[in-house]
Amino acid sequence: MTREAIGEGTAGLPRPAGPADPDLETAGSPSTSGVGRLAATVKRLRAEVRAAQAEADGRALIELAKGVMIERLRCGPAQAARQLTELAAQAQMSPLELAADIVNQAARDQVAQVADDFVRQTNAAPGDEGGSGDSSVAVRLRTAECAALAASDTQAVAESLLQHALAPLGATAVAVWAAGADASLTLCGHAGFSADEADRWRYVPPGVATVARHALGDLRMVRIASLAEAGIPSVGHRQTPDGGRIALPAGTGGRMYGVLEICWPQRLPEQPSAVLRQIEALAELCAHTLESLPAAGARHPGGGEAADLAELVDLSEGLYDPALVLTPHLDAEGTLVDFRIRHANSHFLDPAGRPSGAVSGALLLEAYPMAAGDSELFEKTERVYATGEPFRARRMTLTALVDEVPLSSVADLSITRHHGSVLLIWRIEDETARLASLLQHAQRLGRIGGFEENLVTGGITWNGPLFSLYGRAATEPPVSLQDLTGHAHPDDAVAIGRFLRAVLHHRQPASTAFRLMRPDGVTRHIRVIAEPVLDADDRLLAVRGAYQDISSQHWTEVALAATRDQLAHSEQESAERNRLTLQLQHAIMPPTQAPLDAPGLDVAVRYRPAESEAQVGGDWYDAVVLPSKQILLCVGDIAGHGIKAATGMVVLRNAMRGLAITGAGPGQLLSWLNIVAHHLTEQVTATAVCGLFDPETRVLRWARAGHLPPVLVRGEEATTLPLLQGLLLGALAEADYQEEEIQLEASDTLLMYTDGLIERRDTSVQDSLTQLLATAGAPAPTLERRLDRLLTHSESDTDDDTCIIGIRVG
Repeated sequence: MTREAIGEGTAGLPRPAGPADPDLETAGSPSTSGVGRLAATVKRLRAEVRAAQAEADGRALIELAKGVMIERLRCGPAQAARQLTELAAQAQMSPLELAADIVNQAARDQVAQVADDFVRQTNAAPGDEGGSGDSSVAVRLRTAECAALAASDTQAVAESLLQHALAPLGATAVAVWAAGADASLTLCGHAGFSADEADRWRYVPPGVATVARHALGDLRMVRIASLAEAGIPSVGHRQTPDGGRIALPAGTGGRMYGVLEICWPQRLPEQPSAVLRQIEALAELCAHTLESLPAAGARHPGGGEAADLAELVDLSEGLYDPALVLTPHLDAEGTLVDFRIRHANSHFLDPAGRPSGAVSGALLLEAYPMAAGDSELFEKTERVYATGEPFRARRMTLTALVDEVPLSSVADLSITRHHGSVLLIWRIEDETARLASLLQHAQRLGRIGGFEENLVTGGITWNGPLFSLYGRAATEPPVSLQDLTGHAHPDDAVAIGRFLRAVLHHRQPASTAFRLMRPDGVTRHIRVIAEPVLDADDRLLAVRGAYQDISSQHWTEVALAATRDQLAHSEQESAERNRLTLQLQHAIMPPTQAPLDAPGLDVAVRYRPAESEAQVGGDWYDAVVLPSKQILLCVGDIAGHGIKAATGMVVLRNAMRGLAITGAGPGQLLSWLNIVAHHLTEQVTATAVCGLFDPETRVLRWARAGHLPPVLVRGEEATTLPLLQGLLLGALAEADYQEEEIQLEASDTLLMYTDGLIERRDTSVQDSLTQLLATAGAPAPTLERRLDRLLTHSESDTDDDTCIIGIRVG
């Protein structure tokens, strides 16, 4: 083929910019510097490499078409090249497009079908083209196929798929996942993702629900319009969080070798059926590639098939449970339709009672036609073979046909894939085995050992747990009831004697507890229970019964008794401590306060301590007339509960009173109080709100330290004051507090409170404040009634202290 023909053959493939492109070399641009020239050179070389790859992929398709023409026209290579060029000119097509048509007509495979379907659909519905011309679909698919077949690894396959077939559909990235035998996923090829992102997603363990895992588990195409809305992780989710994904399993012959995952940068709309057919064709191409080019470290699926089967047969013979070795049975089109039973091991037990020779060599659905029915045995086997994920089930129902009559049995089932074969193991459970297993587990859980002693022959029978309980080897002789005293603590001889007389002489069931002195020096607390066995003439023949290790119960009872004594002592100490704390709190913080001597101003206070004495807190309030005739209003809340919170409350409350004498404003008072909390207490932190009200001017100056803002009730409307800046007390050594003034009017009511009034575990603070404002805004005849109603309608559920100060301007 001539160079001109090759050049024409690559028409329609994207050509990168050459070195003369204006974006590579521009006068006066930074590319004139050394770094700029180097960058331009790298960019040019990369463009040349991409152009060479595109040209090579196109040349491969043209060479394939020439081979078809040589075979059909019985001509030489040069004549086939000329014939291809002339036919393309006559049809007004590029040689590459004509080559794709020739290969499609010769192959008549899935790629050809997809191209034909696309042409028919676009002719019938011109507006639905799926984002590509009808003449380019075959070119793109065949070019991608040629590049994949020529690739040396799956990484090159992924790059070729994105460049030739997926980028024209709007996709920006592609990932080819290989499915492991344990249902894990390995990223064996990718394009469009960064190297760091690919390294992070190099291996996905079994059970991680990614986009590819959903496609492999469901065995169908998975379409996700937006990765962010779906909330499913996958490679590149940070790169295109709102992008769409399509993932579909890649498999042939009923076995899934991996998953093809395609990434779009934006939300993915519904795709035309013709586009989905193209993606399915690419997935089949990936399946053949994964089959022939497995990921590094993976075993070649087709290599050593006979050796793998022989190894699995040997493995099945080493099992004590019935096992079948299955291999896939494909139809003429390569589709899995059944499994061939290649071997039934020597322990094979057929639910229908047939020998192993009756099923060996048969198809699974022929030997067990009910496997496709209620038990879903065939479906489970098919999924294991497809995905490699093992399946295990306890007490699964298996149904077999015996003379056309269905016979059901219960079995434990295990299905695993080993390379290209499947190992099916079942353990059929009969009633005797089930009851024996149930009894064995009951004895193990209850630490019980059974015995039977024949008084006529002297024979004694113990089961295995009883030997372990006694600390004796299974080869040692059992201990007779008559010798029980010699193995017990001397102090328990009297109790054992009463037990033996009741069983052996009075012939009555009896039980007793004693301390067993084992040979290894361990003492166990044992309860023995026994009953006599009599014959028809009421003669004593044997004694049977059981021993139970009750050491844990005994020591638990001892520990409980000691714990009860300790708890009683601790409860007494805690009650005394809480009583003293509560007395201290009530002495300093009475529930109400005497009226203040403030003409034209009503002041009321409410204090509700915690219901539980163990929750005694550090809420405090203060309302006092200063020498300047201003009124100090304070509310605070110490973090924590108990004696430490109560003593911290005393320190801060008294310190605030002393500092207020200086005449400083509320912001300065809180700043000083912060120093006291940080330096003069034992790591006390608190919130507080402080106000100074001037009765003559009706001006309130206030500041807050991490506390909830006061509430102003004016008329029938209640609002919160602004949320001023101010850190909680004691957090830092120094802190500044913002201060603000508000002019109150006649009949205004101001409320200061602690969070115990509104705090709920299941409600946000903002919602609780809204409820408080609704209650505070309701009309009230007096200030006292308003505060009482706030306490009555409080929905707080934290059992915390509550303080409220209210002032009403006359």
